[in-house]
Amino acid sequence: MNRRPSRRFSEMPTRATDGRMSLVNATPQDKDKAFGKLNIPKPQSGTSERRTSFFGKGVGGGAQRSSLFGSYGGAEKVKDPRPLHDKAFVQQCIKQLYEFLGDNGFPGTITIKALQSPSTKEFVKVFEFIYSLLDSTFQMPNAKVEEEIPRMFKDLGYPFPLSKSSMYSIGAPHTWPQVLGALIWLIDTVKIFNSMKSQNHLTPDFSDGSTEMEEGAEYNKLFMDYCSKAYSKFMQGADTFEDDDEEYLSNLKKLYNVDDALLESQKEKHRVLMEQVDGLEKESHTDRLEAQRTEKLRLQTDLQKLQNYRSHMESFKTNLENKAAGLSEELEATELQLESLKQEKARVQHVLENQKFTPADVERVNRERNELQQTLSSLSRSLEETQQLAWNEEITLAKTRERTEVKLAEYHKLARMLKLIPQSAENACGHDFEIKTLDNYGPTTATLIRTQIQNPLKNMISDVEDEFSSLTNMKLSLEETVEQVKSNISEKLNDLKLIKEQILRLDQQMEHDMQERAQEEEKWAAEVESAERNKKLLEKKVMDGYEDAEEQLKATQLQYHLVLQETTEESRLVANNLTQVFSVAANHLDIVEKHCNDQLKKMDKLDEIIAEDKADLQQVKEMIDEFVSRAQSFL
Repeated sequence: MNRRPSRRFSEMPTRATDGRMSLVNATPQDKDKAFGKLNIPKPQSGTSERRTSFFGKGVGGGAQRSSLFGSYGGAEKVKDPRPLHDKAFVQQCIKQLYEFLGDNGFPGTITIKALQSPSTKEFVKVFEFIYSLLDSTFQMPNAKVEEEIPRMFKDLGYPFPLSKSSMYSIGAPHTWPQVLGALIWLIDTVKIFNSMKSQNHLTPDFSDGSTEMEEGAEYNKLFMDYCSKAYSKFMQGADTFEDDDEEYLSNLKKLYNVDDALLESQKEKHRVLMEQVDGLEKESHTDRLEAQRTEKLRLQTDLQKLQNYRSHMESFKTNLENKAAGLSEELEATELQLESLKQEKARVQHVLENQKFTPADVERVNRERNELQQTLSSLSRSLEETQQLAWNEEITLAKTRERTEVKLAEYHKLARMLKLIPQSAENACGHDFEIKTLDNYGPTTATLIRTQIQNPLKNMISDVEDEFSSLTNMKLSLEETVEQVKSNISEKLNDLKLIKEQILRLDQQMEHDMQERAQEEEKWAAEVESAERNKKLLEKKVMDGYEDAEEQLKATQLQYHLVLQETTEESRLVANNLTQVFSVAANHLDIVEKHCNDQLKKMDKLDEIIAEDKADLQQVKEMIDEFVSRAQSFL
């Protein structure tokens, strides 16, 4: 893979699309849509007389008409629709980035906290790792990283602008969300690239031969025929070329042996994949962990209810078994009593058969039997009523127990929210506020609950009220302290204002002094310049006198033999004159040199004064910084 890839790895549609579609490279490999009607907009001016040639300027008067093969529109900044300034969305993106780095084996150590505001070095490592998943031979350049990274995003087809200035402050709150959005887009690109690479769909082949046929004679002939026909119709006033487009596309299909069924299947597969991507994006926007936690809490509550119901049913089963055992014992006793009654009946029957009764005895026995039957029937009815009443009481007890368990669950939930249970909770203070199951409820249970829960709760309430009152008093005292601090701050602000005024006056004084020193320096420079001019003038005069003396010496040498004595006298006079001139020039040069030395000493003293003024100015600045730091500390 090159550093400047020529294909977009992502199949997501670009946000900025061009209104016109060029047919210069209209091959099946490069079309974003299947072969069909071209999306060529109708020009705005339908009555223009001037026609613009494809190869040059217009040939007629009037408004210009753009050619079919015009250039694309200018670059336009596209606004990112993602809520990058939403804290929840940013946290979700950070979590997604952290999971992606962990799943793909990021070599360094990275944490979610570090990804909240990473440094430029950490960002470069993360970007280099993600980009290496696209290009295994990629190495991050050492210089100009701030320029290379935005350019690489642009080369990959990132649809949103990424400024170079944002690379200088990666972890800043106003730049990190945009950079994080670019990293998330790069992660999606890597995922889609890996998916397409595994399916071998990166370079589909629609032709039987090589793709180099585009440069062949047949393709060039078709393209030139299409261009000539469309251009001829355009120059004749036509605005649409649908027939030519369809003919050109049908010829391309024949040339490249395009399979329409394969294209349709690929379109359907692309639609299914896009639906899956949309579903995954919607699913990624929801917090699945929070939903799973809620589901876990609900299942734990249901499990607790089921366990309570199971314990209740086990206790109810035990009660029923006890009752069944009692009834079986009663049944055995009743059977024994019935057996004894049968024996008694047989004995009485035997006595009756062997013994003669009078009619009065028979009537008395029948009457006693009727009375016993009535008594037995009344006892049976009373037993049924008692059993029905016991059953109703048991149902009422079960309902009451269920309501009590619901109230108990609500109490336990509220106690957990208040951190009162278990016994080691934060607000429990060593007390056990948990109410056990009510299976063994007795007359001492209410007293036990009152002593175990109600009395400690009252004590805790009184303690909380005392603490609240103490905190209220503390709040009032803190408010008074804050007022006092505010008054101190206002005083310090006034002091700071006075100090600033003093500083302003000192600055004005210093500026005035600097102006005076500058004027003095200019004055001294003018004096030095005048001394230099005088020195040069004197040197010129001396040289002129010396030349004249040489000329006179030559003249005297010529007349030497003629007028020796006169020449000797004149030579002596000339020598005297020259001696005087040289002595005057030497004295003047000494005077100028002394004056220059004095001026240099003055300049040295001036430099010392300027250095002392700079030291004083530095002390003033340090004093100002100290006052500012103290004022800030007071604030």
